[in-house]
Formats: sequence, C-alpha cells, structure tokens
Amino acid sequence: MAVEIILFLVAAAFVAGYIDAVAGGGGLITIPALLIAGVEPLTALGTNKVQSLFGSGSATIAYAAKGHMDLKAQLPAALLSFGGAALGALAAKIVPTAILETALPFLLIAVAIFFALKPGLSDVDVERRISPLLFTLTFVPLIGAYDGLFGPGTGSFFMLAFVTLAGYGVLKATAHTKLLNFASNLGGFAVFALAGAVLWKIGLAMGVAQFIGARLGAMTAMRFGSKIIRPLLVVVCLALALKLLWQ
Repeated sequence: MAVEIILFLVAAAFVAGYIDAVAGGGGLITIPALLIAGVEPLTALGTNKVQSLFGSGSATIAYAAKGHMDLKAQLPAALLSFGGAALGALAAKIVPTAILETALPFLLIAVAIFFALKPGLSDVDVERRISPLLFTLTFVPLIGAYDGLFGPGTGSFFMLAFVTLAGYGVLKATAHTKLLNFASNLGGFAVFALAGAVLWKIGLAMGVAQFIGARLGAMTAMRFGSKIIRPLLVVVCLALALKLLWQ
C-alpha cells in the first residue's frame, strides 16, 4: 500500500478516534476510508475492529482515570457485551440483515431527535427505570450482539439505553458506553481475527492514531460535558443515517 494512502488512513483514524470518544460513530469515518483505500469489505470490517479497539480502549482508560466509571464494578457488563458481540459476529454469516439495513437510518434519526429535543438532559444522574441487574442481563448483551452482527450506531444505542433506562447523566453515559463498546469491539475482533479478515500492519498503524485521537476526544468531553456531547451525538447520528439512506 502506497505511503500516501497509509497516511490518509492514519489521519482518518485520528479524527475518528476523537469523534468516537465524544459521541461515537468513528466507524462512519474509518470504514469508508478503508474501502476508498481499496480494502475488501470483509477485511475492512475486521481491520476496523483492530484499530477501533485502540480508540475505545484509550477513551475508557481516560474516563476511568478521572473517576467517571469503576472498571471493576463494570466487568460483568463488559463480559456480557463481549459475549454478545462474539455471538453476533458468528451469526452474521447466517442471519439476514435486510431488516436492520432498512430500519436503522430511521432509528438513528429518532435517537438524534431525542438527544436534540429532550429537555433536562445534563451530566446529572436521574432516577433509574429498571434495575442495574436487569439492564446488565438484557440490554447490554443485546446491543453487544447487534455490534457483532451489524455494527453502525452501537455507541448511540448504548448512550440511549444508559440515559433513558439506567438514568445516567450524559457524561457518565458516554464513559460507560466506551467501556462496553470496547468489549463488543473485542468480541467482534476475535471472530474476524480467527477468520483471517484483518490487515494487521494497517490496523495497528491506524490504532496508534485512534488511541491519541480518542484521548484528546475524552479530554474534550470531560471538560465540556453534555454541552459538546449532545450536539456532536446528534450530528453523528444524522450523518450515519444519511449515509445509510444514500447507500
């Protein structure tokens, strides 16, 4: 692969890492970049999982270091997200995704409208709607499985679940989303890696850029909180929805 193409992919990964750490949707940038670079679609998905691990891992470390989550307490949820994603990735070969492809843009538009118009959304926690145990046993593995099976908008769906059901403030929801997204990325990556659908050198080079971009993005999110997370989340959801509708 030519040097200029590698530099293009690294730059795309840096920008994706920054945006993903704040509002999710980094794959909206990296997957098209890999396809533009001439990478075969299945390999592009596998390579994207490699580099996205660096971004979600970097953001998770940054949020945890500032006390926005307890990694030890969230380990069971992370394991369920990992397991759900692995099962989803295994099922991707046999489960038709046509319904998801049709419905997803409209679901993302609904998420965008919610975060744009819902009054009272801030970084302050509110009352839970379901118990932590029920949330962990149901929504976490389900969204993880979606990530392994299909993927686009996973971070947005985790955010929506944390805010509406777990009662988390926007910044706290973002922090926990990154952890569960890291776990689901790891589950999907394991399946792609076993299938040999990974360009390791490209994935690792992009991963370094993702790590740096995600750290800067997490710092921005922690500094400005919901003031930047909400509008960027709305933009990312709408951009992803428009991209899917165009396809």
